[in-house]
Amino acid sequence: MPGKILVLNGPNLNLLGSREPEVYGHETLDDIDQSLRRRAGELGVTVDCRQSNSEGELVGWIQQARGEADAIIINPAGYSHTSVAILDALRAVELPVYEVHLSNIHQREAFRHHSYISAAARGVICGLGSDGYLFALEAAAKQHDQRG
Repeated sequence: MPGKILVLNGPNLNLLGSREPEVYGHETLDDIDQSLRRRAGELGVTVDCRQSNSEGELVGWIQQARGEADAIIINPAGYSHTSVAILDALRAVELPVYEVHLSNIHQREAFRHHSYISAAARGVICGLGSDGYLFALEAAAKQHDQRG
């Protein structure tokens, strides 16, 4: 049975491609989602890609993942640095979590250097642009194969 990976994107990531391209690049979120779907097919897993600007909606999707997904890839964006609610939800569902950031948050403003979400993550990938999502997908698929 193929693994299902939930891919969650937080606030403002719907603006990728036009928002601060010098920081986030020129790819759109749809471009990233298409790359993930293509690679997931090659890896024998499925991805469910979602984006929300709402913290509550992200928490709801995380809770829903329990029993439906095998892992979560999350780019919490600005919620990385503020959301204990997302951290608590990720811990509660007891799934492998991979945190992704397009930019290197440690080279940016000081308030971005700490991510609450990292405390729940099996791995954190930052600063590698959209490739970070693909690396996280490969890690999640490999972990699924080892369990399966």
